[in-house]
Amino acid sequence: MAQMHLIPVDRLRDAVRYLVKGFGSDDREIELVTENLVQANLTGHDSHGVGILPRYAEAYLEGSLKPNAQIQTRMDNGSMIGLDGECGFGQAIGHQAMELGIARAKEHGSCILALGNSHHLCRIGAWAEMTVEQGLISIHFVNVISRPIVAPFGGGDARFGTNPFTVGIPVPGQDPILLDFATSVIAQGKARVALNKGEQLPPGYLIDDQGRPTTEPVYAVKPPLGALCTFGEHKGFGLALICELLGGALAGGMTTQSPPDGKRRIINGMLSIIFDPAKLADGSIFEHEMKAFIDWVKASPPQPGYDYVRVAGEPERESRAKRLAQGVPVDETTWNEMLETAKKLGLDPAQLQKLAGL
Repeated sequence: MAQMHLIPVDRLRDAVRYLVKGFGSDDREIELVTENLVQANLTGHDSHGVGILPRYAEAYLEGSLKPNAQIQTRMDNGSMIGLDGECGFGQAIGHQAMELGIARAKEHGSCILALGNSHHLCRIGAWAEMTVEQGLISIHFVNVISRPIVAPFGGGDARFGTNPFTVGIPVPGQDPILLDFATSVIAQGKARVALNKGEQLPPGYLIDDQGRPTTEPVYAVKPPLGALCTFGEHKGFGLALICELLGGALAGGMTTQSPPDGKRRIINGMLSIIFDPAKLADGSIFEHEMKAFIDWVKASPPQPGYDYVRVAGEPERESRAKRLAQGVPVDETTWNEMLETAKKLGLDPAQLQKLAGL
């Protein structure tokens, strides 16, 4: 088991800001990237947290990630918008795109937003959080252009990415519903985290390079590569296919069609549907029925081993509260990779260590 550092969130922010400066990002982009990654760790999604910065650095150094990029409009029909992310930091590109989509949804009642050619959009739940804060509902279909990492149901090798699906629904006076998951059993980054921690994956998550079931996370991270499985067998595969077609073929104009090319970039396409529920249905009925159903579901008696029924978004809020109080866990292997990344970006690893309080 790898050693674990517990870093106070403010110190972690300072350390990440310092590291992101090495990409040449302006102050606004530094803040957007830093907060997005730290929030991913706080919500318990370490796969999309600060430990992904070494991968970003590899993409930047090969010329696949372009700091300080701005969204470019490909098509604009008012409530339907097509955007190009110019291979920019997804944390900044996603923020720009969602600000535009939210404004159009408020103006027209709905907006269909097609975003392509963005570097890693990271935790897609962050974009749903932006919409629910404005009282809007959003649905997101995302594909991943990188090395294939997920096998189709019944297939023996990797053919596509983890292809996330997300829905955000505001609940007046209560915490929102935030459903955010990869269509693979786990995100690829969770396999990386497990490997760095020296942990095994549960059975049914992964196949090796021969298509055989395995619990060794190395097959999702290093050659000889295997593949992650989709969740729910054919059901997860079906949703992954839809994400590839809508987020990739339609929104991004790119789908996965070939074996790994050695590139370290992570390019996302995202189709987002954003709308104002108050303009679609009687708000009082919608609110009443939502709250009544949530109460009904949560009143189910828990099975042995569970304390109570949780709905989408609750585990992340619980993790955030715990980690804000106790600090963010970062394993020693991940931290050492971040120190090496500082060197690659021309920064002082000792300063990174100092900022984190380690």
